[in-house]
Amino acid sequence: MPLDTLDRTPPPFFKQGPSALSRLVFFSALALFLMVADARFRIVQPLRAAIATVLYPAQWLALQPVQMAQTLGGYLTELKTAHATEEAARLKLAEQSQRAGQVEQLLLENARLRELLELRPRVQVASVAAQVLYDATDPYSRRVVIDKGQLQGIQPGSPVMDESGVLGQVTRVYPFVSEITLLIDRDQVIPVMNARTGTRSVAYGDPAPHGGTMELRYMSVNEDVKEGDLLVTSGVDGVYAPGLPVARVATVDRRSDTSFARIRCTPLARLQGVTHVMVLAPLTPQVTDAPPPAATGRAPAAAPAAAPAASAPPPAAPRRRAAPGGRP
Repeated sequence: MPLDTLDRTPPPFFKQGPSALSRLVFFSALALFLMVADARFRIVQPLRAAIATVLYPAQWLALQPVQMAQTLGGYLTELKTAHATEEAARLKLAEQSQRAGQVEQLLLENARLRELLELRPRVQVASVAAQVLYDATDPYSRRVVIDKGQLQGIQPGSPVMDESGVLGQVTRVYPFVSEITLLIDRDQVIPVMNARTGTRSVAYGDPAPHGGTMELRYMSVNEDVKEGDLLVTSGVDGVYAPGLPVARVATVDRRSDTSFARIRCTPLARLQGVTHVMVLAPLTPQVTDAPPPAATGRAPAAAPAAAPAASAPPPAAPRRRAAPGGRP
């Protein structure tokens, strides 16, 4: 017998059962039968359910690492997204807060400007709107600096108002800025009149220690003055227009040991944090030097022989200036 036959086929003694082709045909037919039977009669469904039940614990254990990895990845992603969202929300909240603060400031500024515009028709003198830049550096006075000066027509002694009442008076004028002395400065004096009784008086500034008030001096203890009376400008000084609101009477102290009452007043203008003001032209403008008379082009008739050829012009009229502090 050839050697290659012994290597490829078993000896006849070891041959048992059907051939390989028969087994292939048998199992193929059995598989086809089972598929058809399962599709028609579902005879394999209980077996499939039993196998799934038996294999479920193994499947669950095998899927746990995958699910844990997916859960961890999702948690990290959500955490990163949450941090980014929180940061964006904080930035947006800060921006909205800043914008809200700006809106409130603009609304307040708009209301004050509207009040100033409504005040302009009630004032019968020329006026210039200005903005307060900063407080003066002098610690012994109460003054502020505005952004209008000589180039804008500001004159020394001009009254200054805000939307509530008289704020002070221009005391120094520079080309681009001016300095305003507030009513509560110790050197500031303003003639006032009681709107209820018509009594005239003079109000003096009193910055400390009474927290920025004014005082009516030289008022008799028998004078008809009550708390809450409105004080307006009297106009006798020729600087302030009459009828401008100045202050309200806060306290009236009548003592028996003196003939004058101590009367303190609260200014109506906002002396702290004012931003926009209106500078009024003084009622008495500065008088300039009179120009020389114009030549007529002909010699005067019957001129005396001893008369000079050209007579000197008349002396200039003296300037009349508004006294600082509102004094007449």
